[in-house]
Amino acid sequence: MTWLVILLLCLGRTRAQFPGISNQSESKLEEVLLKLLLSLQEDDYFDTLLIYGRDCIFHSVTKYLEVSTVLVSNGSTIYDWDFGSLTMILSCDPEADQEYTPRTLMKLQRNRRLIYITKDNQPKSVCSSYFQREQYNIALVREDFQNSQVIYACRFFQDPNFARINSSKSHPIYIEIFQNMNKRPIKTMADLLAPRSMLYVDKNTGESKLMGYVANLISNFAQRLNATLQLEVLKNETNFHRILEKVLSDQLDLGITMHTSLHKTPLDTASYPFMVTTYCLMLQIPAKLPFNEVYEMIVDPLVLTIILLLFCILSVLLIYGRNRSWQDLSLANVLLNDVSLRGLLGQSFPFPLNSNRHLKLVFIILCFASVLMTTMYDAYLQSFFTNPPSGPHVHTYKDLGRFNQKLAITAIEVQILKNLNNSHFNEVKQDDLAVFDDWQEFIRLRNNFNLNYSFIVTGDRWTSYAEQQKIFKKPLFYLSNDLCFTRMLFLSIPVRRYLPYRHLFEDHILRQNEFGLVRYWRAHSFFDMVRLGITPLEDLSHPKPSEKSIIMEDVSRILLFYLAGMVMSIFCFLLELAVAKWSREKGM
Repeated sequence: MTWLVILLLCLGRTRAQFPGISNQSESKLEEVLLKLLLSLQEDDYFDTLLIYGRDCIFHSVTKYLEVSTVLVSNGSTIYDWDFGSLTMILSCDPEADQEYTPRTLMKLQRNRRLIYITKDNQPKSVCSSYFQREQYNIALVREDFQNSQVIYACRFFQDPNFARINSSKSHPIYIEIFQNMNKRPIKTMADLLAPRSMLYVDKNTGESKLMGYVANLISNFAQRLNATLQLEVLKNETNFHRILEKVLSDQLDLGITMHTSLHKTPLDTASYPFMVTTYCLMLQIPAKLPFNEVYEMIVDPLVLTIILLLFCILSVLLIYGRNRSWQDLSLANVLLNDVSLRGLLGQSFPFPLNSNRHLKLVFIILCFASVLMTTMYDAYLQSFFTNPPSGPHVHTYKDLGRFNQKLAITAIEVQILKNLNNSHFNEVKQDDLAVFDDWQEFIRLRNNFNLNYSFIVTGDRWTSYAEQQKIFKKPLFYLSNDLCFTRMLFLSIPVRRYLPYRHLFEDHILRQNEFGLVRYWRAHSFFDMVRLGITPLEDLSHPKPSEKSIIMEDVSRILLFYLAGMVMSIFCFLLELAVAKWSREKGM
């Protein structure tokens, strides 16, 4: 019995020592984990800890850190993540993070994660499981970390897919792995809508390549990341919204097209705005006025009223200045003053020899007024006969019907504007719209400057249209800044919702705009279209053969005014003779 008692005493003593050893081991693990977290905070500051899983070593470590801590014991939040972006994520085991809230997944996709694993967990399989969730900033620590000092950092583009890093050395744990994609493909599709993206064959290599200010942006981005473009081209009969649908369904990484702020699609699938433009009407330039209407154009009612008032004032001053009396003042002498009339018309008139200073001053004013009038109207006539002014322009949406201008628009745009309940679009009468179900037919008519319609155009596309019209003898269309459905249209690039290198792409957009490359591409888009044979380098205004500048019909109205004046003068002369004869007969 003695040996049994001794054995029991030894076992009891050993069991009493095990908790001390366990506590000492956990205390050391807490110490090295705390040191690791402080080092990570120093490298890239975080102010919030998000811990997935139930009670584990991370819960005891966080009480030594002066940061906010959010505990998610059931594996997922039930609300969108509204905390700051400076968040470090800790997981008690590889299966502890079962986040399913879409917005939280997207907001925390790039955040650094530290996973606590056991000896049974293999780093390769753990990293692969996180890669399938498109989470790449992953580091693993085993339960024996206090002894091994080894951190397993997941690396997507290498084999094996993790790297062993000793915490005592200054090697980076979290790196930007997408800076070099090792020729991995970027799935994309182009709408081939010039000048955004245009397909051509490289004569040197025989490869199909893209050109255009959107295509150049994507191509340069692929080169920057050392990636390749897995390119698809939209078929002719397919709606270009097919690209947006494929991005929404995660079939494409990037779309070589434009995502506008008019679309009611989630902003999760739109990049940072690539450019801000307008969405206005492209209206026909009114025809030039015929020469016989030029005379009416230069006679402004207000100016004519001022001239008549000046004529009356000068007539009164001349009547008073001759004898310095009001004896000859009468309505007939004022309205039919020969000197004042001929003076204002720039003709010679009799000048009294013995005129006083007041009369001389009136004559100086009369001469000065005649020089101004004749010079002004002569300049107007010569200018308008050389280049007659255009007819009245469209200033309101109601004017479209008044000037018989049909507004061409695609059925897709009609649906979008109706869904947005655009107030400007609601002002357009249905009878003034020409709706095209085939968007490519609409593009063809607009590219050919079809004069049967007016069109809707974005500011970026108008740039190339304006450049093309410079080679025309006379421009056909102008951009109406008064008639815009929106003056601030945001154009973005469609991107996959959980694209892991979205931040690099948006940084690329900002840099390309900052360096002026996008502006350069847009300015040269018309010349690129001509070089690829998409746009003909010819005058689409179809100028008429030159005619004589002035014909008899052009001065017919002024001749009619002259004839009417002569008839009125003869009538007045005959009336004066009749009145004088009647007065003599009455006196006899």
